[in-house]
Amino acid sequence: MKKFLSVLLVAAMSVTCLVGCGGSSGSEKKDADAFYIGGIGPTTGAAAIYGSAVKNGAQIAIDEINEAGGINGKKIEYRFEDDQNDAEKSVNAYNTLKDWGMQILLGPTTTNPCLSVADKTSKDNMLQITPSASSPDVLSRGNGNVFQVCFTDPNQGSASAKYIAENKLAKKIGIIYNSADVYSSGIEAKFVEEAKAQNLNVVESAINAFTEDSKTDFQTQLQKAQDAGCDLLFLPIYYQEASIILKQADTMGYKPTFFGVDGMDGILTVENFDTKLAEGVMLLTPFAADSQDENVQKFVKTYKEKYNEVPNQFAADAYDAMYAIKAAIEESGATTDMSASDICDAMKPAMAKINVKGLTGEADGLTWNEKGEVSKSPKAVQIQNGAYVGM
Repeated sequence: MKKFLSVLLVAAMSVTCLVGCGGSSGSEKKDADAFYIGGIGPTTGAAAIYGSAVKNGAQIAIDEINEAGGINGKKIEYRFEDDQNDAEKSVNAYNTLKDWGMQILLGPTTTNPCLSVADKTSKDNMLQITPSASSPDVLSRGNGNVFQVCFTDPNQGSASAKYIAENKLAKKIGIIYNSADVYSSGIEAKFVEEAKAQNLNVVESAINAFTEDSKTDFQTQLQKAQDAGCDLLFLPIYYQEASIILKQADTMGYKPTFFGVDGMDGILTVENFDTKLAEGVMLLTPFAADSQDENVQKFVKTYKEKYNEVPNQFAADAYDAMYAIKAAIEESGATTDMSASDICDAMKPAMAKINVKGLTGEADGLTWNEKGEVSKSPKAVQIQNGAYVGM
């Protein structure tokens, strides 16, 4: 009898264990009648302005889409994971979202994490659309499954040089860039190439790099540019380092024209930064919050009401990315009961057929080629009285 009871007890414990462990993978979807879209970007840390803007801009689009009846009658479930602008954390975030049931990925937000995650989405054959990771390498990591909503780095570099030349903004140009960052170094290389074609005078001694270990003190680079008589400094860098450069240049009494790219967007919200130092700063961006376009005005109004700040181009690109996903799903006929891989196979050719008016495109809208590159025109803005003003 004792042996019988022991066997019975063990069997009962085994059943209990099986019940407790069942479904613990987290891979079962909560709602089989919804599209599961995940997002990745930094919402904490030094680059939090970018990731938070992407998260918020996408959320506004999702709210609009769901309130209007969803995509082909199906709602969107949305979850955003913080990667702190770290490649390893971004891969971990991707795995978390896969367990959650993600079918389509929006992100990652920044380039280095996006490169690492693109290796994973390519292997899994999951459609990935990044609003703001701008390196061409992002697309080459995929199998045709990765798409960009932002300009590529070469596009930003060449467009900046052309704009400076066409508007005769400088006699002598210096550059400060991050040689350890593919985003910054990629834009710098293309800018220099196009500057030569435009007969711009880029002073070789004033082309100065920094690395992750030396991104808090730029006095040496600034001094070289000042000694060379540079009246314009091209800064293909992120807003954190740009804010330090502006502070140190002011301390030195050096007042060139500062010209940046989309990574500069966010400088007005840097904690403890005197925004008066950014007065006159120019940059190329796909989005101008002061545009009189009806859709832009509606978006800016909603964003201000919901998040108590003016949206930047990262928010606008994420908003457009979500509407691109909607349009591609509708074009492809993808359904909620399809696997992520099957959805990807359906949406890849559809992305090359859609046209999204969006916030960051001109009247012709946003279109994509089979490589995943977006076609749209950059806009020039200048910081005036603490706000971005279209030029």
